[in-house]
Amino acid sequence: MVTLGTLFAEKPAEQQADTRSTRRETKRRQRAERRLRRRHRLSPLTRKILAVNLLTLLIPVLGILYLGPYRDRLIEQELDALREHGEIFSGALGEGAIGLLDNGQEVLNLVPARDLVRRLSAASEVRARFFLADGSLAVDSRRLGQYGASILVEELDDPIDTDTFEPMVNPVLGAFEKVLHWIENRDYPLYHDRRDSTVADYPEAVRALSGEIVGVVRRDRNRNLVLSVALPVQRYVHVFGSLLLSRDGTRIDIAMRDVRLTVLAVFAVALVLTTLLSLYFAGTIARPIHRLAEAAEKVRHSVGRDPATIPDLTKRRDEIGDLSAVLREMTEALTSRITAIERFAADVSHEIKNPLTSLKSAIETIQRVKSQDQQRELLRIVKEDVERLDRLITDISDASRLDAELGRVETETVDLSVMMDVLVGMRRTAHGDDEPELARDKDRPVLSATVLGDGPFTVQGNEDRLVQVLQNLISNAESFSPPGGRITLSVRREANWIELRCEDEGPGIPDNKLAAIFDRFYTERPDHEAFGGHSGLGLSICKQIAEAHGGTITAENRVGRDGNRGGARFILRLPAAA
Repeated sequence: MVTLGTLFAEKPAEQQADTRSTRRETKRRQRAERRLRRRHRLSPLTRKILAVNLLTLLIPVLGILYLGPYRDRLIEQELDALREHGEIFSGALGEGAIGLLDNGQEVLNLVPARDLVRRLSAASEVRARFFLADGSLAVDSRRLGQYGASILVEELDDPIDTDTFEPMVNPVLGAFEKVLHWIENRDYPLYHDRRDSTVADYPEAVRALSGEIVGVVRRDRNRNLVLSVALPVQRYVHVFGSLLLSRDGTRIDIAMRDVRLTVLAVFAVALVLTTLLSLYFAGTIARPIHRLAEAAEKVRHSVGRDPATIPDLTKRRDEIGDLSAVLREMTEALTSRITAIERFAADVSHEIKNPLTSLKSAIETIQRVKSQDQQRELLRIVKEDVERLDRLITDISDASRLDAELGRVETETVDLSVMMDVLVGMRRTAHGDDEPELARDKDRPVLSATVLGDGPFTVQGNEDRLVQVLQNLISNAESFSPPGGRITLSVRREANWIELRCEDEGPGIPDNKLAAIFDRFYTERPDHEAFGGHSGLGLSICKQIAEAHGGTITAENRVGRDGNRGGARFILRLPAAA
């Protein structure tokens, strides 16, 4: 009886079910929208591939653009060049500007010294300063005339060629060089260019007065390099002064900039190629995965009705091809499982309806008949139908749990020869037939076991289920064997397969039913057995267990000496254990 309280109690549960269904549908639409948006932009996988490849390309490029050791080698080369020029300058001054007095004293003549310094510095593009032994500045190649009325000479920078791309690149390089200067953090001494400088302003020139040759690297206020080399000007062992040669780092900066421009040009080309290749590579991965994901979504909503929905990418011969093959196999297995479940449900419904119809008819009839004998007969029919229903439900439950149980239970190594011997011994002991003659005296079939050839006869599987297969085959053979007939079990090994046979001397199997006997609910029973005594699931379960172990089970007829059927033979083939 349905009350108002029941209705009000059931309504929230219905609303919750509707709410859960709505949430699932909303999530499904959101996932579909996200996949649709990913089609029109870079997928996360594509972005990751791009990031990894570009980072891998950027790391060596940044290392090349740094070029610290290369700059140091250029500085050393410039200092060596200045040192060579200085040796030429000092040698020329020592020979051409130093005279000899009548008393044999050596003196420095400043007029030829200035001319020599200016001519040599103009030819070598260096700034030359000559300090006397007392520390005063005698000659400066950048000043014309005498000190106090001298003219400062400065070289102007070359005009910028506006036809090249350097004006666009220079700001970038300038910013990059500032970063490099900050990274290098080299504390070069600050270069001071005073108007009335003395030898004390340049420590290397002071050391040159003592006969040393010293090179120094400095930076001016604009952080440009200034390279200097000081050498003594002497004749024999007498030092008349120190010569200081200086040159800015323009050549070094130009060389470094040329290298960096070349590296940037190569980097730009490599960047374009890397981006294109990354997009292509990501596309060969991301697009097929999107296709497989969309196909899997369709399969989920279509409950695996169309296995061809999964695209066939097996020609790729890579992991995505393997994934496509596995998904197709999974979809086909899902389709087969769904079809088998539907067929099983239809068979179960049909098999259960038969005893139910008989049961209903007997109950309706028993109410109308008056004879006690007829009532007892109808009650007997009701009892048989109930027993048949109980047997059907038990066998159906066992068959439905079989797949799940075989998938969960761990396999073990099973010796079929030992299992066969133990099972035959147990059945003989249970019937009290320890000797074959006793079985014949009781009009029962004689059960025997034989091992053919050499072993081992081990397989990898579930021992309980393999015992169930053998018990079903023996029971089936016993029901068809004539009294005193022979049932023979044998096992042998053929290469990597173990073959177990069960043979009887019964009427055999109709030739057109050799495959049908393994169908669910198929029954082909002897005449002496009561109808409904078997559910027709025994051989079907045997086939299911054999296939779950990677093997097969088949049936064939034995041929007697007269050429007619001499019984049935069931052959169970299982892969041998490694």
